[in-house]
Amino acid sequence: MAAEKATREAFGEALAQFGKEFPNVVALDADLSRSTMTKYFAQQFPKRFFQCGLGEQNMIGIAAGLAASGKIPFAATFAVFASCRCFDQLRMSIAQPKLNVKVVGTHGGITVGEDGASHHAIEDLALLCALPGFTVVVPADAIETVGAVKAAITTEGPFYLRLGRPKVPYIYKEDYKFTLGKAVTLRSGKDATIIANGIMVAKALEAAEKLTSQKIDCRVLNMHTLKPLDEEAIVTAASLTGAIVTAEEHLLHGGLGSRVAQIVTKQKPVPMGFVGINDIYAKSGKPDELLQKYGLTAEEIEKAVIATIARK
Repeated sequence: MAAEKATREAFGEALAQFGKEFPNVVALDADLSRSTMTKYFAQQFPKRFFQCGLGEQNMIGIAAGLAASGKIPFAATFAVFASCRCFDQLRMSIAQPKLNVKVVGTHGGITVGEDGASHHAIEDLALLCALPGFTVVVPADAIETVGAVKAAITTEGPFYLRLGRPKVPYIYKEDYKFTLGKAVTLRSGKDATIIANGIMVAKALEAAEKLTSQKIDCRVLNMHTLKPLDEEAIVTAASLTGAIVTAEEHLLHGGLGSRVAQIVTKQKPVPMGFVGINDIYAKSGKPDELLQKYGLTAEEIEKAVIATIARK
């Protein structure tokens, strides 16, 4: 197995594979199938694939119609288009009638890189979590992505799957079992808890490992399901470690940190720290350079943990 793989690539392969098992699954794309990787599904099931061209809003409407007809549609495009360009259609055509549409946003976050601010999806999770009835998932690696695709197929109702453009390290082994709505404890610890999702999970593990040299013992949770949130895991983490730091490739407001803070404030108040994108749109640049510039690194997580523990 390769050391790294893009979650969008894993999605495309998984959808084509599950298409054999679930004949009601259909796929839609908006002229980006070579990037979203729905091309694999299209190759195997050309009569179940709908190329909608440069009309993302129309694609969502078509997906809603297919769902109302008993199909399980996966509508894929870049995350920035799926969320921002299509928000009214998501709200009116999918969320309000509670239709069984699976929206797949690839190229999430700022690791789209050189495409620039117009293509950086940094608001998508806040927007999709705001829609009643939507399930929202951000896988940490390729293996978790396969489990999330299966969960999307077998879970009734609106579903948003956020994926990335670049290759990311494997977190899990092949025997990993994805459980919707249940955070995964990747590392135990007593001094603080780092809660992360997506590409930031690997960085959280890296930060936790480095903090051991300072005799700081960190618990690490992968909160792959942003909605519904695993409240029990958050409260347990707060109780056991007394400090929580969240890490996400998203704006600080409205995403993982905001949602975790709601639970902590209500059920088990402890000091919290937040690693994410401040109130700003990122510049164009190479993904690793952007992550460094906007503080989405293991080093920033380390600093946040140290500062948060000091507030206990």
